[in-house]
Amino acid sequence: MNLEQLLDQWRTDPARQRNIVHWHTQEATEAVYAPLPENLDARLVTALAAEGVHQLYAHQAAAFAQITADNHTCIVTPTASGKTLCYTLPVLNAILADEGTRALYLFPTKALAQDQAALLRRLTAEITKQTPSAITSEAPLIKSHTYDGDTPATARKLIRTAGHIVITNPDMLHSGILPHHTKWVRLFESLRYIVIDELHGYRGVFGSHVANVIRRLRRICQFYGANPTFILCSATIANPGELAERLIGAPGQVVTIDQNGAPRGRKEFIFYNPPVVNPELGIRRSSVLEAANVAGELIRNRIHTIVFARARTTAEVLLTYVRDALPAGLHHESAVRGYRGGYLPNQRRQIEAGLREGEILGVVSTNALELGVDIGALDACVLTGYPGTIASTWQQAGRAGRRQGVAAAILIGSSSPLDQFIMGHPEYFFERTPEYGLINPDNLLVLLSHLKCAAFELPFDTTDSTNPQPLFGTAEDGTVLAALQLLGEDGVVQEVEGVWHWTDQAYPAEEISLRT
Repeated sequence: MNLEQLLDQWRTDPARQRNIVHWHTQEATEAVYAPLPENLDARLVTALAAEGVHQLYAHQAAAFAQITADNHTCIVTPTASGKTLCYTLPVLNAILADEGTRALYLFPTKALAQDQAALLRRLTAEITKQTPSAITSEAPLIKSHTYDGDTPATARKLIRTAGHIVITNPDMLHSGILPHHTKWVRLFESLRYIVIDELHGYRGVFGSHVANVIRRLRRICQFYGANPTFILCSATIANPGELAERLIGAPGQVVTIDQNGAPRGRKEFIFYNPPVVNPELGIRRSSVLEAANVAGELIRNRIHTIVFARARTTAEVLLTYVRDALPAGLHHESAVRGYRGGYLPNQRRQIEAGLREGEILGVVSTNALELGVDIGALDACVLTGYPGTIASTWQQAGRAGRRQGVAAAILIGSSSPLDQFIMGHPEYFFERTPEYGLINPDNLLVLLSHLKCAAFELPFDTTDSTNPQPLFGTAEDGTVLAALQLLGEDGVVQEVEGVWHWTDQAYPAEEISLRT
């Protein structure tokens, strides 16, 4: 059976209907198109045609116009709406116009970074074919590289000097790039664009740390004479514009684009509550067993499915259960794969490629695949327990239906009170906006940590009255001075004629985690 036939069977199956507490249908929507921009390089037009793109969605065209006008831009559209082209087109167009242009891409996970790198490589390969001066060279005309913990040491020097687009994550920027900015002069002095994807993930303590990393980044860019434009993307958050302005320290300077022009297929969202097995204690049948049962039925019908688990151990157990539920012909481990942190980089790349090419029927994952990785034409998503937030739930459900057609998301409730509240009050989920993204970059503990890093990178000069720039982003100069004096009392910085220098032997970024 195909997915639509299986869903029709579930609607009439008494065994399934006893456990389905809510069935929500999201109707399909049509696309709103716009022509390719007139100032788009002809080589880029041909490269897009090779990808099957002959026109843009309305929000992509709007983003291109704002970004090429050097406006900080925040794009807020649902999953699978083509946000990648919103920033890739203006960046590549600018590099083709001036090969000295540089861009920095920040992604919260390695999987997402590798996914974006794959698209860039395809586009740049097509562009190189059309450039006569590049035909005899094996190197692409536009060089994009991933710089993270998986990058071989032998490739790092080349990336620092020759990369037009450097793809990394906030942790590597914090500890591996900014403290060594003198090795990255080619990047920082020509840095025009900074892309921050999955904006909604930068909230709470993590977001507060990253906002200070951005302050340090902007300070170094200013030192090298660059004033980059920020491009931010988010799928599910209540206050994207406000969060973007707080994160990059640009109050009132961010243009928000939130009118989605991409098409969307019909999606069936099912709340599935396992049966009660212990009425006295309110314990229901294991959500892991129910998820394995539902996923097994989907995969047996060769419906491409992703199953999300809350923890790594749960994902491994669930993977075993799903494989055991399959017939002998589908039991081979290549049919259903696991995906989580801790896998070797080549394993993760292999699984991602298998999903995109349709060779893998099912994948059991932690939230490592929650973010906007293009993992191909998945038809169904099974969520083992409520992920904890409305935003995360929509993100995980969005992994299915990234192509047009019918898709399904099945949320399996556990016995926890929060899960049971969601099962009993589906309107709370479907009628509310996602959560607000809140950060406090001026929290003294966080601020002090990054002032140490900033002082290590560049001295703080309080004597230049001609420089209108604040000492450290949107942090008040008085607060920064008081913090520097406190650090001076600790002996890690020292003032010499109004200039604060780092004097400690320690390497501060190494001791500061962005996640805690």
